[in-house]
Amino acid sequence: MKLNIKNETSRLRAVVLGTAESFGGTPSFADAYDPKSAEHIKAGTYPVEADMVKEMEAVREVLEKYDVKVYRPKMILDYNQIFTRDIAFVIDDVFVKANILPDREQEIEAISEVFGLIDPDKIVRLPEDAHVEGGDVMVHNDYLFVGTYYGSDYPNFITARTNMKAVNYLKEMFPQKKVKSFNLKKSNYEPRDNALHLDCCFQPVGKDKAILYKGGFLNLDEYEWLVNFFGKENIFEITRDEMYDMNSNVFSISEDVVISERNFKRLNTWLRENGITVEEVPYAEIAKQEGLLRCSTLPLVRD
Repeated sequence: MKLNIKNETSRLRAVVLGTAESFGGTPSFADAYDPKSAEHIKAGTYPVEADMVKEMEAVREVLEKYDVKVYRPKMILDYNQIFTRDIAFVIDDVFVKANILPDREQEIEAISEVFGLIDPDKIVRLPEDAHVEGGDVMVHNDYLFVGTYYGSDYPNFITARTNMKAVNYLKEMFPQKKVKSFNLKKSNYEPRDNALHLDCCFQPVGKDKAILYKGGFLNLDEYEWLVNFFGKENIFEITRDEMYDMNSNVFSISEDVVISERNFKRLNTWLRENGITVEEVPYAEIAKQEGLLRCSTLPLVRD
């Protein structure tokens, strides 16, 4: 397989879609990885396996409708393998294994089938102290957008997943890219004020448009840089509650087709008004774990 990811919206040909089978059930409150999961564990509303399996199957059906080759992880008993975007990402023709939370290391091993299809020289891993997850990394043609957290209290946030060491390493690894970092708002306790990854508050869609949440950025000048880059007229600004519901975490099959959650009425209307076909799926249960469609997909090949 020849990897090719230049941006978020070119025609998708191959992708790894996570799996909710044998996901391990509801974790203890103390073991929650993010504040939204913790909120639902405490409330007794954490999603159940059968519902999430149905949601992911709906996505698989849409992908296959558009002739996308779909790979799935090898199932690990009682182990959450939904969010494949966390574990790796592709930049141009290079497959980067992420340095994720130690408890999740087995997730990378579960996609060994994919590794076997890739030139081993094109598979790399960042140094152990360079923390990065795929939700924080977006390829946008000549640019590489990377979400991070600049604060010296970075180790205190379980929600801070990508550090500046990773940003700097990506600059060295991809000198042909203009690497732009963004200081994201983090909270261990309030999911409405926590941008877990960059794709929780921003994502390009279509030919020249973007979904954006101002409150996810700690540095106003970085938010304004994105507004100027895409043009205010091309941006769909989401609210705090829409960010909480993960409106920016949709997934593009092409510039003209986006998979979106069926309850995102305002966003889906805007997408259609801008000439984009919206394939609506149910994904509200998976969203309870502070991840949505982009989080559960790992693109390998786009045209």
